[in-house]
Amino acid sequence: MTTPGFAVVPVSGMPMVEPGDDLCAQILDALQRNELNLVNGDVICIAQKVVSKAEGQLIDLNDVTPSQRAIALGEETEKDPRLVELILQESTDILRQRIGVLIVRHKLGMVGAHAGIDQSNVDHEGGEKALLLPKDPDASARNLASAISERLGVSVGIIITDSHNRPWRMGTIGAAIGCAGITVLDDHRGGEDVYGRELKVTLINRADALAAAATLVMGETTEKIPLALIRGLPSENSEQAAADINRPLEEDLFR
Repeated sequence: MTTPGFAVVPVSGMPMVEPGDDLCAQILDALQRNELNLVNGDVICIAQKVVSKAEGQLIDLNDVTPSQRAIALGEETEKDPRLVELILQESTDILRQRIGVLIVRHKLGMVGAHAGIDQSNVDHEGGEKALLLPKDPDASARNLASAISERLGVSVGIIITDSHNRPWRMGTIGAAIGCAGITVLDDHRGGEDVYGRELKVTLINRADALAAAATLVMGETTEKIPLALIRGLPSENSEQAAADINRPLEEDLFR
């Protein structure tokens, strides 16, 4: 539930992030430059690429030796076998393939194209690069929330966002791959609708909804706004994680 003061505010001025950077300090500096003072209950949304870069997840493809399987898949899909090798290393299953596309189940449990590996908006000077997802996005979110609490004494939520495609729907949408301090799934099962009928399947994905709202103001191409502040939600301090979003394999009807 939101309050009448609910707002999603883009935060400009984040510098280009390098491996090993103090991401918490950069976020707080950007908020200060935008004259935004954090209060309890605020939610900070930050783009996955920024987190991945800070955590050293940028890989030089010249350092990747493709396996025979990657070479064969590269030929079948007309993709660079070095990139295919990274996709295989980051995945547990290949679910679909066609020319130019590999749909896989990531080690983190998410299903999507190319294991979330991206080559856009990264510096390819000196050779082609590829940016992997954070190794543990939920841990990254928890670490940021903890660091902010230690430095400012406020309790905030963190959402690490990424662009996802969805079956049967065109276009990408912002989704949550790492969360801390927010209600990720709002479970209404067992409750009643306005006519007293029992709700049997109503499980609201609040994390993805908030990530999508933040992505609208952050942009997904050349906007250079990897940070947004969501204000107006009740303070929650939830221990849920983005990993809770992934549907269990035994419930996956499309395997």
